[in-house]
Amino acid sequence: MKLQKVKDRLGQDSVLKDIIDRLDTIDLNSSGNVFNELVKNIIFQQISYKVAEVIYARLIDLIGHEKYTPSDILKIEFETLKSVGLSRPKTQYVINISQFFLDEALLDCNWDQYNDQEIVDKLTLIKGVGTWTAEMILIFELNRPDVLPVKDLAIQQAMKALYNLKSDKKELMEDMNKVAESWKPYRSYATLYLWSWCRDQKSKK
Repeated sequence: MKLQKVKDRLGQDSVLKDIIDRLDTIDLNSSGNVFNELVKNIIFQQISYKVAEVIYARLIDLIGHEKYTPSDILKIEFETLKSVGLSRPKTQYVINISQFFLDEALLDCNWDQYNDQEIVDKLTLIKGVGTWTAEMILIFELNRPDVLPVKDLAIQQAMKALYNLKSDKKELMEDMNKVAESWKPYRSYATLYLWSWCRDQKSKK
């Protein structure tokens, strides 16, 4: 997909056009491994990026290689897995993901056969994996072009600031979807630009 085509479509929104003209979108670097990325996503949630990097590096050292499988995780004792720096719930979530991928034979899954909602529905069957996590997999790993993570705090804050949205919670998400209607079928790219805007705002503080 040519980025210019995306820019032309999203640029019809004057607010986004200003961001597109000034900032670059965040890169999408797919690893080609949904299982590894899902485990990594869980580890990186709700802690600083620097701390998460250390914990993930310890996990890789414990396993012995970067492209690990569900079996690699499941053969590690719970307390040993936790000892890399994971909380008890996150340790269980990593185990849950591993068991699910093994039980459902998803390691070599052709994700192209599923639409976005089907993937969200499937991944959120795993205890510890919520809608936001599944959407991050859709955007960053599967490179789906039309995902709007309305539960993402940064996107909520950006859209409230840029589009003068005064609502909260469920009503805010409804308002966000209304604003983003004109972004289809490139809402993922709009999201990437909004994250770039957030990063730019932080750099100015």
